[in-house]
Amino acid sequence: MKGRLTLRMLALGYLGLLVAGPVGIMVWRAFASGLAPVWDALTQPTALHALGLTLFIAAIAVPLNTVFGVLCALALERQRFRGKTLLKALLSLPLGVSPVVVGLALVIVYGRTGPIGGWFAEHGIRIIFSVPGMILATVFVSLPFVAREVAPILQEIGYDQEQAATTLGASAWQTFRLVTLPAIRSGIAFGVVLTTARALGEYGAVSIVSGKLAGRTDTMTIYVEDRFLAFDLTGAYAASLALALVALITLVLMHRLQPKEGV
Repeated sequence: MKGRLTLRMLALGYLGLLVAGPVGIMVWRAFASGLAPVWDALTQPTALHALGLTLFIAAIAVPLNTVFGVLCALALERQRFRGKTLLKALLSLPLGVSPVVVGLALVIVYGRTGPIGGWFAEHGIRIIFSVPGMILATVFVSLPFVAREVAPILQEIGYDQEQAATTLGASAWQTFRLVTLPAIRSGIAFGVVLTTARALGEYGAVSIVSGKLAGRTDTMTIYVEDRFLAFDLTGAYAASLALALVALITLVLMHRLQPKEGV
């Protein structure tokens, strides 16, 4: 009993030191001068634009990666094909490569002189230093989360129920909608939370491909850096709290939408 209590205290102390402490200090400093400066900082046109652009990019990247993640998990756990090991390795690539390296690679490929970006530039489409490049970077860095959460669930539930549905005459879509999807909803929900958090908080890759054009390609993370370097600590803390609040709201909503045990 004493050993368990010590272990819990160590875990809580570690979390407090790394998470609760810094967040608490940030909240205290943000509201040190009252609520009005925080509200003024968040209602600045540049802050509103950065928040809107961040949510817009996340609204595109998260659904794309959710659909891809489910399809990828189904391919890995329900199909046999050559190159499965390679696919698993590529799926883990965004977790092992520095986001800055990802951003640089996107600039090389999709820049005006790149093999793909040159073709887009000739047709008047700008990828790098614009929103499309930022979406590409966000999609890449948040790619694996849904697939990595859904694949273990598919492996755990096995094939029996799906094979039974097929034997009874269900089509592939009916089997997925009525049998597979209810079983993997919890994995999808958790994967979406992780994907959303990464999409909202990504800085390295996005900062490289965005060009940090104020009022045009600055997300909230870039805006936080800009305010901090400008010695506007209230603006930096307020923007950080806004990001944290959006992530918290997403977490609460996904928890509420997740089916309860036994339902």
